[in-house]
Amino acid sequence: MKIRFTKMHGLGNDFVVIDAVRQSFAPTPAQAKWLADRHFGIGCDQILVVEPSRVEGADFRYRIFNADGGEVEQCGNGARCFVRFVHDEGLTDQRAIRVETMAGIIAPRLENDGQVTVDMGVPRCAPADIPFLTDSDDLVQTIEFAGRSAAISVVSMGNPHAVQVVDNVDIAPVGRDGPLIEAHPRFPKRVNVGFMQVAHRHAIRLRVFERGAGETLACGTGACAAVVTGIRRGLLDAPVRVAMPGGELSIGWAGMGHPVWMTGPAVTVFTGEIAIPELPEESK
Repeated sequence: MKIRFTKMHGLGNDFVVIDAVRQSFAPTPAQAKWLADRHFGIGCDQILVVEPSRVEGADFRYRIFNADGGEVEQCGNGARCFVRFVHDEGLTDQRAIRVETMAGIIAPRLENDGQVTVDMGVPRCAPADIPFLTDSDDLVQTIEFAGRSAAISVVSMGNPHAVQVVDNVDIAPVGRDGPLIEAHPRFPKRVNVGFMQVAHRHAIRLRVFERGAGETLACGTGACAAVVTGIRRGLLDAPVRVAMPGGELSIGWAGMGHPVWMTGPAVTVFTGEIAIPELPEESK
């Protein structure tokens, strides 16, 4: 089977974007994992599939597959690439669209300067919404792993996040602690792990170990979750510039009950066609 694809990135968080409106394609976990492989496939952090919407009031359906083949609810950098893709490919002439995701409807908008702004929806902070297993509703929770502990705050941006404040992201144990927290039994659906350094009240530095992908150069929902955490903990005031290894995002949030707004770039790298081999499904 041959498919056409576009390689894109948002601050180095890279994607294979596939038009499943004009061609038939619904990846199996094995196919998604193969496409994401940087040695045998195309290589990416996530595969984004553009489909016709199934619900009234949405222009498209947006499916996201991590590099490990698992389908996930939300991806902020991917949402920016999504709206640029459908606009550049002529699938819509609207600069603002509404998109169906597993986490609900999002509303990305292509700005005149080429940046993309996305209404990422209202964050949810109740532990049960993450989900995170705890007997407390405290903003800051302690989690123990491998003889160590970390003080985290949990946020759902349609996908689960655990954010901790660190003194210096350059030396934060992202590679050591990230996978242990991601797979911690208190997160039944696993979790994205953010390491946030507060520079001043309108700026942070951030590294994110993403669920199913490892540390990425940028994470849009992770940036949103970090800013929500910082504002709730009294450390930040909106708007906030979020500096990640791949570049910067601007995040705005007016407080609980309000949506988070994210603005940043979306870049097309190249387009192509690839033949996907017949792949056996992996045993669970």
